[in-house]
Amino acid sequence: MNFQTARTYTYLSIAAAVATIALKTEAYFLTGSVGLLSDAMESVINLVAALAAFWALSFAATPADEDHPFGHNKAEYFSSGLESILIVIAAIGIAVVAWGRLFSPQPLEQIGWGLVLSLIATLINGFVAWVLLRAGRRLRSITLRADAHHLLTDVWTSAGITAGILLVKLTGWLILDPIIALLVAASILVSGVRLLRETGAGLLDTALPQVDRDRITSIFSVYEQDGIRFHALRTRVAGSRGFVSFHLLVPGEWTIQRGHDLCERVEQEIVDALPGTNVIAHMEPLEDPKSWADLELDRTLPS
Repeated sequence: MNFQTARTYTYLSIAAAVATIALKTEAYFLTGSVGLLSDAMESVINLVAALAAFWALSFAATPADEDHPFGHNKAEYFSSGLESILIVIAAIGIAVVAWGRLFSPQPLEQIGWGLVLSLIATLINGFVAWVLLRAGRRLRSITLRADAHHLLTDVWTSAGITAGILLVKLTGWLILDPIIALLVAASILVSGVRLLRETGAGLLDTALPQVDRDRITSIFSVYEQDGIRFHALRTRVAGSRGFVSFHLLVPGEWTIQRGHDLCERVEQEIVDALPGTNVIAHMEPLEDPKSWADLELDRTLPS
């Protein structure tokens, strides 16, 4: 299995979701805890999200064509958008069930076995989240990062539910179970809204992270020592792919070939520093006033 592509990691996410659904559902049936029921419902969301991620990453990997000359990378945002909506729906569902139990608490049974199964599921999610988060950063995939953060949320909420059930066993206060479930619902809701905002930002062509833009300007600074100038730097992110454009100003006496060679060299250095980035450079003569009339296009470099 080739783990150099983001899509491959979704197999791991799907397998983990199926396993944790089985474990957490059995834990709920053993204990009758609404907290564990909320945990199992979130694992169902994890499975739907993993399947959506597989589709989105498969479509995003489709080569550019005549109708989509910049590729299909934004398909990743369909997955993260769907996941955020499903998270919000799950949070509302959990809150409705927990609210009913709040006024009619029910005793918990076979707590020991239920917690063991929940702990195993939590460890699986924690490991998979760690793997996906590292892969998402390395492959610059918002889909993998969204899936990882969702699983990490699941880990922390599972820990909170486990603590709540233990408190019920120690204190006998049955009302703690639905209270913990309501807190879990609130946590899941916050996660969903945060993910939805990140998805919206991606659809609005958010710029590359500041650290990446700093790498670009550091490349520019080397050439500026030789009198070359740069401006009108613009960047955007589309899924795992980045796009960079800028104006490169060279002496008007240069030949087209010399200017072209410099453009090629600068573009390649940016691609080497930021793999998976599409770079477009526009060459202009330093001495022409028109070359300096488009400084308003500059979104990063000082004029």
